[in-house]
Amino acid sequence: MAEEEGPTVELRQRKKLKSSENKESVKEEKISDTPIPERAPKHVLFQRFAKIFIGCLAAVTSGMMYALYLSAYHERKFWFSNRQELEREITFQGDSAIYYSFYKDMLKAPSFERGVYELTHNNKTVSLKTINAVQQMSLYPELIASVLYQATGSNEIIEPVYFYIGIVFGLQGIYVTALFVTSWLMSGTWLAGMLTVAWFIINRVDTTRIEYSIPLRENWALPYFACQIAALTGYLKSNLNTYGERFCYLLMSASTYTFMMMWEYSHYLLFLQAISLFLLDSFSLEQSDKVHEVYKIYIFSLFLGYLLQFENSALLVSPLLSLVVALILAKCLQLNVKKGTCIAKIMKVINFYLVCTLTVTLNIIMKMFVPHKENGHMLKFLEVKFGLNMTKNFTMNWLLCQESLQAPSQDFFLRLTQSSLLPFYILVLIICFLSMMQVIFRRIKISRSILLLSTCKISGKSLKETITLEDGRIGGRPEIIYHVIHTILLGSLAMVIEGLKYLWTPYVCMLAAFGVCSPELWVTLFKWLRLRTVHPVLLALILSMAVPTIIGLSLWKEFFPRLMTELMELQEFYDPDTVELMTWIKRQAPVAAVFAGSPQLMGVIKLCTGWMVTSLPLYNDDDLLKRNENIYQIYSKRSAEDIYKILTSYKANYLIVEDAICNEVGTMRGCRVKDLLDIANGHVVCEEGDKLTYSKYGRFCHEVKINYSPYVNYFTRVYWNRSYFVYKINTVISFQS
Repeated sequence: MAEEEGPTVELRQRKKLKSSENKESVKEEKISDTPIPERAPKHVLFQRFAKIFIGCLAAVTSGMMYALYLSAYHERKFWFSNRQELEREITFQGDSAIYYSFYKDMLKAPSFERGVYELTHNNKTVSLKTINAVQQMSLYPELIASVLYQATGSNEIIEPVYFYIGIVFGLQGIYVTALFVTSWLMSGTWLAGMLTVAWFIINRVDTTRIEYSIPLRENWALPYFACQIAALTGYLKSNLNTYGERFCYLLMSASTYTFMMMWEYSHYLLFLQAISLFLLDSFSLEQSDKVHEVYKIYIFSLFLGYLLQFENSALLVSPLLSLVVALILAKCLQLNVKKGTCIAKIMKVINFYLVCTLTVTLNIIMKMFVPHKENGHMLKFLEVKFGLNMTKNFTMNWLLCQESLQAPSQDFFLRLTQSSLLPFYILVLIICFLSMMQVIFRRIKISRSILLLSTCKISGKSLKETITLEDGRIGGRPEIIYHVIHTILLGSLAMVIEGLKYLWTPYVCMLAAFGVCSPELWVTLFKWLRLRTVHPVLLALILSMAVPTIIGLSLWKEFFPRLMTELMELQEFYDPDTVELMTWIKRQAPVAAVFAGSPQLMGVIKLCTGWMVTSLPLYNDDDLLKRNENIYQIYSKRSAEDIYKILTSYKANYLIVEDAICNEVGTMRGCRVKDLLDIANGHVVCEEGDKLTYSKYGRFCHEVKINYSPYVNYFTRVYWNRSYFVYKINTVISFQS
């Protein structure tokens, strides 16, 4: 009886699981196809362990050395340790000063909870405005840094400023280590990681902005993005074991969420990554399940970020969420259609169109139902940037004149070429791209033959074959397909906006180093050339060691002395006029005073003195952008009465006129602040057909210095030096003759 009961139970279970029969058969097929690994000999295991150990040691050492290099260079550049606190703080310029000022505020708060409350209900920074600084400025790095500084007892060992910049430099070390590991995973040799780090440091003018502005959000966020890319690269590899896959998945989840919390624009970068994965999913049939697991990470990070970022609606209306939801819906539609049928073929063909349509539709629906602050100025900027519209608006034209938002200059490409980075990158990209296209067309051809023969056996053999080194098909590896697509997308954007080169150039270093160190890439090239005199695999192994060695030696000979010279030179950041201005404000100005001036200077005043200001150097808020434009009118041809009304509308008590802006001699025509103001106010010809308009008033910043009526009726000069003129805004207007 017992023998008969077993089969009956089994039959019942099969009937219940009839709907999932497909999935079970696929799993069984995967298990049966997977070869059982034989136990390697001890000497082989030792060699693998030694290779991994040396590689990990080299990766960690590279990161630590780069962090120490940045610290030493920063000390030499600013002579940091020999300066007083005020002079150190002045080295933080523009928006960097704002970020660091909130870090100082957190340290001064009686408790962490109180400090967070004051930042989320901040009414002591911008006059007549209460802001949630944590949400609006992504101050999570400052919150974490302040907690670590106090929790670790570092306040008794190190000064706050050194602790702060030390964390950022440490993150840059992690950044370099992650690039090292990614290149190592792709090529199979840690020599590629060493070459990646060398190219990254040599081209650091184009790979990072850490030298110019330490507290920038990207300097906090991009190291986590690099870790996410390293984990994603390992996760996409076909020959990864279960434990490695789980580790990569967990690391990818943690780094994706952290990256999203650190930078307000992170979801746009992840959107590009999601597009790359979607195209990978379309081209590579083997990694579809893994790609959709990454989509789940995106959704989890978006909703968790939405909750912890004070219900940030920007994440809900982001294109990333719309794309991922559209991809999951399209996948569900495909799964519900029986494979091999006519409908399944049609769904495969229209999949791309379906995803695009769903993405746009979902994004429009989300924007209709989710209340959000649309970044209208960003859309207008892009319209003007690509020539779709013309404008006289001061803010739009000022953004267009920023060097970081223009197309990259010839010097950028020249620098990359001089370090031999660009030529090798182009070579590697062309080979990988052509190989990828070759593999895609080959799979399309196989798919057609499968549909004609309609046999599962053939599909199992054709689509899931293992690619070996001798095959010379580097474009068949899923992680390579992903990186090729991603670097093309980033490169296309970097060709339009120079500021995006800091996202693309590190990728260039990594991909170029991987290519020259990868035997598989050389075999692919030799297979195309039909090399017969020497065995392609043997020659590829030789070149994969010789070429990076020659490149490394040439880079060492040419650039290492320059790096050492930079560390030996003692530079000095000397700005006595700003120091004098800050000292005067702290000693003479009332505590409740409100200062008006250029946004960049207001950021420094907020950091160094703590006084309230009328504007900030932030460009993600429409109200602040309007304030900046109005305050900049002090450099236009407007009457004293107009300027007085503008300043008093923001409750300003003091006005600071900068001689550098008033007498600016711009290198680019029409990009000086006063030129842009004249265009916006209609005081000069902007384009053909416009009439020339003369202003009956002189330029305010010039006229107010002369001390004659009516300017002295509204403004009284209380302090000046070579660079700054400070005027008290009269509360009672005295009309003098």
